[in-house]
Amino acid sequence: MPGPLKIRHAKQAAFWFALWLALAPRVPAAEAPALYADPPSEYDVKAAFLLNFLKFVDWSPAAFADANSPIDICILGKDPFGRILDQLVEGETVNGRKVAVRRMSDPPAPKTCQLAFVEGTGKEAENALNGLGRGVLTVAEGERFVRDGGIIGFVIENRRVRFDINRKVAETAGLTLSSRLLSVARAVE
Repeated sequence: MPGPLKIRHAKQAAFWFALWLALAPRVPAAEAPALYADPPSEYDVKAAFLLNFLKFVDWSPAAFADANSPIDICILGKDPFGRILDQLVEGETVNGRKVAVRRMSDPPAPKTCQLAFVEGTGKEAENALNGLGRGVLTVAEGERFVRDGGIIGFVIENRRVRFDINRKVAETAGLTLSSRLLSVARAVE
């Protein structure tokens, strides 16, 4: 379990990412978290991205079981984040909804997940995507993910975490992505 120092750094990463998105969309993705002495790990940064993606996506009310349902981040497959993601979302709300994290090995029931991080590539990721349905922001690693029907794919470029977006798939899923999110993506298809 990460100590208080690691939690503080992860929360700082989330803060700097949000500030970076809001105020300086042309700053390279990992520069803001680099402002403090002990830089976060790759998955600390990706966890902060997941939380902050929620703030720049609009879901239809039909994506939720009811008006009081939380926004669920679901980790499908092996969890590369550990407890840091839970600690980042603790006490967080987005658009009046609590944010929660779920871990699962099978595709979730409809309206269970609003953001699904799919671990794995190729056939594993494709199988997970097929079972998700509409209203789910899909995120995984690799630029191939967005070409294969995912919405956001993490990539490492010049030792920095960046991401590509497939806007057409997002629209098909019934999601509206903020222009601010689109403007800081490495590539938008």
